[in-house]
Amino acid sequence: MTAFLIAEVKVTDDAWVPDYAAKVHEIAAKHGGRYLSRSGNIETLEGSATDETLIALIQFPDRASAHAFAKDPEYAPFGQARKDGSVSHFRVIDDSDIAGAIPYLPKP
Repeated sequence: MTAFLIAEVKVTDDAWVPDYAAKVHEIAAKHGGRYLSRSGNIETLEGSATDETLIALIQFPDRASAHAFAKDPEYAPFGQARKDGSVSHFRVIDDSDIAGAIPYLPKP
């Protein structure tokens, strides 16, 4: 089942950003990951605005691949640099429809 990694990041020290931006997409690709977006153009349509600097959305073939990317030893120094220079949340969701009403999405 397709999985999506959502990275919500508030950069506090941007020293890590150039290397991360240049190299991490290749590590994600090694696990079948494909960036769908990596953007700072964040608009809040409803609710209180949050203070993320950027949000990235990466599609993986399944949850195991998303976890393998996050735990990849090659990714570790980049992940640590991101953690040291930001406040971040990594979330993984699948492509299911919890209500089961959308015919083109799998039921959980």
